Amino acid sequence: MDLVSCHSENQPKFMDITFNCPNCNQELEVDAAGAGSTIECPSCKEEITIPAPKTPPPAAAPAPKKTGEPSSAMSSSAAAKVEMHLKVPVHAQPTESLIEKPQPPLGAAAKNTEKGIKTKTIRRTECIEVGHDKFDEVVTNFLVKIGEPNLISISPITYTHVDIGTQKILTEYGVLIVYRG
Repeated sequence: MDLVSCHSENQPKFMDITFNCPNCNQELEVDAAGAGSTIECPSCKEEITIPAPKTPPPAAAPAPKKTGEPSSAMSSSAAAKVEMHLKVPVHAQPTESLIEKPQPPLGAAAKNTEKGIKTKTIRRTECIEVGHDKFDEVVTNFLVKIGEPNLISISPITYTHVDIGTQKILTEYGVLIVYRG
């Protein structure tokens, strides 16, 4: 049977002396038979002397309950009878963050760079030359020109316009490119 244990709320209490290590402040519980002896702290490995057990103050007798008097739900609950020894853990190194910070808004990103944020809209109707659709080629050339590190986003767009020849409203597409430039 172990003489010393670190205090845990999940374990039943079989030890008689509860004290803190004078070096690392780890809460320890020791059997009363070990009072006055020297042990090694399980947390910091320093030699410490087990103090003498403290005598508990005399318990006051509970007041007799009057019949018909409502009892307090809190005083009769199990939560009121639980003794808790809570300690904040201390780590030697910084803790790992489990929540990632969101990306800064585009306006903030623009202020933090030497280059400002710019936009370019490329419409398909502007890329048709003599019956040939050069939309893909124009978009590719522009992306190569700005460079991948400066590209922030590419968003597809749809728009309507009036065709001059037929006088009809046509729906077309294009892209909106946001970049640093």
